[in-house]
Amino acid sequence: MKLSGECFCGEIKQAAIFDMDGLLIDSEPLWQQAELQIFSSLGVNVSPELAAKTAAMTTRDVTRFWYRHFPWSGKTLEQVELAVIDRVETLMIEKGTAMDGVVETLQWFQKQQFKVGLSTNSPARLIPVVLNKLGIADYFHAVSSAEHEIQGKPHPAVYLSTAKKLNVAPENCIAFEDSYSGLLAAKKANMQTIVVPASAEFMDEKFAISGLKLRSLSAFEGACLA
Repeated sequence: MKLSGECFCGEIKQAAIFDMDGLLIDSEPLWQQAELQIFSSLGVNVSPELAAKTAAMTTRDVTRFWYRHFPWSGKTLEQVELAVIDRVETLMIEKGTAMDGVVETLQWFQKQQFKVGLSTNSPARLIPVVLNKLGIADYFHAVSSAEHEIQGKPHPAVYLSTAKKLNVAPENCIAFEDSYSGLLAAKKANMQTIVVPASAEFMDEKFAISGLKLRSLSAFEGACLA
C-alpha cells in the first residue's frame, strides 16, 4: 500500500506521535530478558505462553500479572517493578539499537515542519534513556508516559496527553505503532494510524483497522513521497 500525500502529508496533518518500544528501539527482547531474570529469581515460572500476554502491558500491570499467578514474599510489588525497570535500563544502555528507518522518518517529519511527540506505556524514566541512546532526543517536542495516566494503552489517555502538549488536535495527528494494543489507543484518540507490526504478526488481520501498515519505518519515506 502506498502512503498518499493527500491523506497523510497534507496541510491538515500537523504532528506525528510515535510509540517507543518495538517501534523506535528494538527493546522487546531486552524486556523479556529482564522480566525473566527478575521474576524467575522470585520463583515465578515465566512460561512463554503467559509471557506473551504481558508484552503490551505497563510495567506495573506486568508485575501484578505475575504476582496473581505466582505470589511471592519478601519483596513488595513496587520493589520488584523497580528491579525490572533498573535491569531494562541497563540492558538498553548496553545493547539498545534503533529499529530500521527511525532516523530517516524523524528527519522527514522535521523537514516537513511537523511537531513530533512520543507516547509510551513504558515508565517515564526510560524515555530519555532511549532517546539519548539512539541520538534522537532533539527531534521530539513532547513526550508522555502511561505511568502518569489513569490507564495505559489500549486506553487513549497517553496519546491525548501528547497531543495536548503539542497543542495539536488529535484528529490532526498521525500515530505510529507496532502493537495492536497501541493501535487501539491511537484509534480511540481519533488519530490517523500507521502500524509497523513485528514480522511474525504482519499478516494478522487485526491490523487491518490501521490506515496504513508497513514492514518497517524505512518504508515510510519512499511511500510518502510516491
